[in-house]
Amino acid sequence: MTPCPLGLAGQCYCANHVSSFTAEPAKTAVLLLAHGSPENPDQIPEFLRYVTGGRPLPPAVVEEIRHRYSLIGFSPLTCWTLLQADQLSQSLKMPVLVGMRNWKPFIGDAVKAITNQGYERVIAISLAPQNSRTSVGLYPSAVTGRESLPFQMDFVEEWHDHPLLIKAFAEKLRSGWQKASVENGAKLPVIFTAHSVPERTITDGDPYQRQAKETAELVAKEANLEDADWTFAFQSQGMSGGTWIGPTVEDTIRDLKAKGHRGVFLHPIGFVCDHVEVLYDIDIFFKQFAEKEGMRLWRAESLNGSRLLTEAIAEVVRSRVQQSTIETRFSASPKAPEHSDEAPGARN
Repeated sequence: MTPCPLGLAGQCYCANHVSSFTAEPAKTAVLLLAHGSPENPDQIPEFLRYVTGGRPLPPAVVEEIRHRYSLIGFSPLTCWTLLQADQLSQSLKMPVLVGMRNWKPFIGDAVKAITNQGYERVIAISLAPQNSRTSVGLYPSAVTGRESLPFQMDFVEEWHDHPLLIKAFAEKLRSGWQKASVENGAKLPVIFTAHSVPERTITDGDPYQRQAKETAELVAKEANLEDADWTFAFQSQGMSGGTWIGPTVEDTIRDLKAKGHRGVFLHPIGFVCDHVEVLYDIDIFFKQFAEKEGMRLWRAESLNGSRLLTEAIAEVVRSRVQQSTIETRFSASPKAPEHSDEAPGARN
């Protein structure tokens, strides 16, 4: 039995394919979508070929990414996603499948399973709450492929401002920030972060930047932060050419140092679980960068298996199911005649 990276032993989701939900006959299923992550550094070259669509990357870039994965040992993105799916299926009493765009379990395999099980409708949700054509926007075509689907797909494009998602982030913020501020001996400034995207994406009208900042504003308000307590930065800028949106975390840390701060608290609200952008970019790279600047760095715990996260997604699904039910009833209702010579109530 493969050791469980989440400490779940025999109930491990990714290593042993355990699920506590027993599917019952159903017409509707849920499909959780995520980027995907390799299990070990040796899988990096193959993983990157999926990411780039087969386009080769410079060997130095491949080795740098392999090095980052070797430092964190393991990316638990798949494990957390499968755990979230299991919790969601329990909450909804519905079948929930998982599909990854760039690694196993692949979206194509999930679509085959959906087809084989005869589901008529699928509510698909990307686990990236903020919508960008560079991330969320790639999933619909990944699901549909080149062939027509034998089921109806209801794709959730965004849920960045869902009250329970905001509450989940705020809960992690309050507990971690208060403890870290005590360790620091003074109130720490908070840096909310989300993954950067190419600047041209935003110039073309992408809503991602606005939605990421809106999530941060809502979380800050929910956690009772004052405006002076927090700022926003984009992390994990790509290695490809072109300009990526900022400000960067590094520049923001320097700015806070210049204002007299000797510590910072990061809260990545663009991610819902631990993976390389959190475990390496924040826990290793940004922490080392802060230390070189003479500062300490803490971060909020990721949502991971948060029950509030599960309920946020469950509410999104329920609202789609309810909306579909209303639309079905409305379309099935007999239409009233455009005009009638009969007096109102004559047929009663």
